[in-house]
Amino acid sequence: MMIASWLATLWRIAMVLCDYRAWYRRLSGQQRIDVAIITNIRDEAEGNVFWGNKRPKSGHSNGARIYLNGVSAQVRGICITAEELMTKSGRVRAKRHFIDAVAWSQKRGAKVVLLAASTKRLFGRDGHELKQLFPDILFTIGDNGTATLLCKDIDRALANARLDRGNSRILVLGPYGILGTAVTEHLLARQYELIGFGANQKALAQMAEDYAITVATDINEIGKVDAVIACTHNANARLNIGSIERLRKHNRKLLVIDVAEPANLDEPSYQLCRDRVIRQDAGNAYSPLLSYVLGGISSGMLNLLPNVAFGCFAESLTLYHAIYHEHNHVLLNQDWFQVNSANRALIADAFESVSITSPQPTCFNKPVSSFKLEYCEQTNIAKASKLVTLNT
Repeated sequence: MMIASWLATLWRIAMVLCDYRAWYRRLSGQQRIDVAIITNIRDEAEGNVFWGNKRPKSGHSNGARIYLNGVSAQVRGICITAEELMTKSGRVRAKRHFIDAVAWSQKRGAKVVLLAASTKRLFGRDGHELKQLFPDILFTIGDNGTATLLCKDIDRALANARLDRGNSRILVLGPYGILGTAVTEHLLARQYELIGFGANQKALAQMAEDYAITVATDINEIGKVDAVIACTHNANARLNIGSIERLRKHNRKLLVIDVAEPANLDEPSYQLCRDRVIRQDAGNAYSPLLSYVLGGISSGMLNLLPNVAFGCFAESLTLYHAIYHEHNHVLLNQDWFQVNSANRALIADAFESVSITSPQPTCFNKPVSSFKLEYCEQTNIAKASKLVTLNT
């Protein structure tokens, strides 16, 4: 634990020393940062990576520094896990730390602030309290950008796996969430057969009413599907080796497109069934104009590749670039707490101006080598039996 704390401190010192663009900004009288990315941590393990056993007294501290075509962004991590944000006391503490982190960011020049990860609805569906406290800051939850990139990932993955609308069943986990709703609308417009599943039964029933889709409250009721779009990391809707077996078709692998953070089908579970599933990370952004201070060391701290950022991160940097570099002040008048077709269209145009696209398909940052879904049960049973014989 002491080593982790020491390494995290060394990383922060190295970022300060090596950030030549920040030094130039300071010497030329510019503000230190343009965008603040304020985020909770996934879990205690991630907290140990960033802070070790020495958590910041203020409840928040600096993470990675990101640049996009001259726009400077600072990740500011608050000491709250995704699980803690599901409790009342955790949310009260998170709001206090978040507001303090916004004030810290504003003093250093931030004009755009992202509510990242599980903080998106920390201040309700419109962020009214934040907007009242900080009227000079543009707030965004970043999900118009994520939804835009996610839908591109889905279209490409389905095409690569040769799953067309005429013979495919697709399961959406968490269809009632922000991203889940966007995915549902996107796939229904393409006339795919959808099934919705999630932990929130009331919201699930409302989705069935609003979109006339089939929903299930028990995973055993779903039947066989060709693909799963995972839009939630809720413990009651997570994939594992058992659910993969129940969902995949005979002699077929299951395609899993996972946008959840933390991952819905986490890496240990994936390793147990990797021969029966094709999993893809989704909703991320790539641009040759995007870079991290310390490169792969810093992007790796976020479990990302160099030149790749979360879609919501990319939206916040792109908004600043479009408004303050390209003088597209129309974007200042949009409510970026709302995810809708109009906002997504605006973000899609802004993404093009800074060369943001979906990265090449990866699974836990390793390239997806094939989208071939064919899987021979008998061949793999024979291989397993032969391996057991050789080992004995």
